[in-house]
Amino acid sequence: ADLPGGQPVGQSGARCPPGAGPDSSSHSLARLDLRRRTRHTVPVTQPTNQAAGVITDLHGKLDYATYLQLDPLLAAQRPLSRPEHHDELLFIIQHQTTELWFKLVIHELRAAMALVAKDQLEPSFKILARVKHIQAQLLSQWSVLATLTPTEYVQFRHVLGPASGIQSHQNRLIEYLLGNREIRYLDVFRHKPAIFAELDAAIRAPSLYDEFLRYLARRGHAIPRDVLERDLTKTHTPSDAVLAVFKNIYDKPEGQWDAYEMAEKLVDIDETMMLWRYRHLKVVQRVIGMKRGTGGTAGVNYLKTLVDLPLFPELWDVRTMVGPDTGQTYHGKPV
Repeated sequence: ADLPGGQPVGQSGARCPPGAGPDSSSHSLARLDLRRRTRHTVPVTQPTNQAAGVITDLHGKLDYATYLQLDPLLAAQRPLSRPEHHDELLFIIQHQTTELWFKLVIHELRAAMALVAKDQLEPSFKILARVKHIQAQLLSQWSVLATLTPTEYVQFRHVLGPASGIQSHQNRLIEYLLGNREIRYLDVFRHKPAIFAELDAAIRAPSLYDEFLRYLARRGHAIPRDVLERDLTKTHTPSDAVLAVFKNIYDKPEGQWDAYEMAEKLVDIDETMMLWRYRHLKVVQRVIGMKRGTGGTAGVNYLKTLVDLPLFPELWDVRTMVGPDTGQTYHGKPV
């Protein structure tokens, strides 16, 4: 076909260059289309050396695995079931990682207690905030173990023998550092003299709460002498006088923000501790039902006694007492 003026047209309807026929036009269009498409193509570049600057010769140098002692760490999972049950590795790693977090909690609590004993409350706040985040990690970790079904666990539970979480000396040490002084469980550790000595020393030393109450006494708050000089091997008994001190702090935080904030930090830890115990209870109930624990405890029924066990009782009771009198009573006291 021709356009006006006698110039030939290709099959697409495009005007052909002078002197060119339809076949020549189609080749030109193909070249034009190719140029258009290649404009949108990512240019091919020569590969760069991504390892430039990375230290690759580590002979005789400290490397990642050596610093973290990964060889012994990753070799410490030794399932006992034969043939090896697939889920026993989960069970072992769950408890080993828990113990690693426990180790860090102990490290942080001892540092915080040393600061409080030296009247340095503010530096302890960051440490206690870290403890709360570690607790949150431990709390969420239960969801992994909860994927273990009763059918799976019963196939290798027998290899544990009498081994049980109640024998975790680090968990017991955390309880002692926070003030839950269950001296009857010390006997569980008599077969390991060094661990027994560490726990025995901890139960006879001030807890974190004791250190805080002593700090308040040094600041002029009316903490009774019988509270300050109590038998440390026993769990702290709630005191009306201590409750009155905290009511004053919560009613008038101005000028005593350090004590006010410390109280809230302790409540954070206490609350998360109770949530962790509750999650422990429910995961155990989900996996073994009402069976007795491998360590001889009543299992779920034993764990139920630990759930609602506040470590710092006056810090919970004060919430009812804060503010003006309402004409109501709480534990026989006006609210």
